[in-house]
Amino acid sequence: MAQDNTPSAVLTALQKRVAREVIAYVRRERLPIGHHLAESHLAQTLNTSRTPVKFVLNHLAERGMLKHDRNRGFFLARAAQDLNELVQEIAEAEEDSVYRRFVALRLSRQLPEQFTEIELMRQFDVSRAELRAALLRMQQEGWAEQRSGQGWKMLPVIDSIEAYEESFAFRSIIEPAGLLSPTFQIDRELLASCRKQQTFIAEGGYLSMTIEELYEANSRFHEIIAGFSGNRFLLQSLKRLDRLRRLVEYRVDVSREHRRAQVEQHLEILDLIEQGDRLAAADRMRAHLEGARRKKVDATLFDKLQNAGQD
Repeated sequence: MAQDNTPSAVLTALQKRVAREVIAYVRRERLPIGHHLAESHLAQTLNTSRTPVKFVLNHLAERGMLKHDRNRGFFLARAAQDLNELVQEIAEAEEDSVYRRFVALRLSRQLPEQFTEIELMRQFDVSRAELRAALLRMQQEGWAEQRSGQGWKMLPVIDSIEAYEESFAFRSIIEPAGLLSPTFQIDRELLASCRKQQTFIAEGGYLSMTIEELYEANSRFHEIIAGFSGNRFLLQSLKRLDRLRRLVEYRVDVSREHRRAQVEQHLEILDLIEQGDRLAAADRMRAHLEGARRKKVDATLFDKLQNAGQD
């Protein structure tokens, strides 16, 4: 029998997440063949330890994405635009994961507000290792928190049409205001990196990128511009809101063409910022957010999520 060489056969939940983020990083930066991927740099960039990064790099070398030189490390063997199949394999491996089950249950309000790991293991018939990996990811994404004593508790997420609508209204206030902030200052290197990623998506990346990748790229665009405002509270508010939006955004049904159109609007905003026309950029940002609200805020969305959690 042929050996099963899919990511689901050999990677833990944590390693799958790191593998997904390593590939997303390579695609985001459009790294060329031969680029050196240093373990320490990736661990810092992905905010994780070197142990899972090292395992994942070895795994990706086995999959043909990287080449390993014993003395020099890991180097990219395939171009960023040629990794679509590998991305899809990892995404499919996560479809039936404990984490995915908990996302659906949280959005349908079927997860208890407070619980112990033993209670969830019994209720959902999962192993401690699977559960722990899911809980740690939930904690990292900001919708679960370990209590000071024993157990865990759920943190608020956007799970109603009113909250989703309010999230867009809030963003329409703070993001254009950030562009007009007197302390606004561009980081040219960061802006170039953002443009590179958005251009990759507009030129075809939107067709193959996973919903998670597209969401992360979208959040990164908005957070980079918020960071240019020089207002730490504005940036932290947006980051917090992005964490709250994450789960529902993964479930919003919009076409690939709409996602491409969103990215083209991002590039227009970047053009205006580079031209120094922040007033026009702020107006374009406001219109961009209003357009996204009209497209995404569907009165039946949370009914669908409730029904999905009951399947």
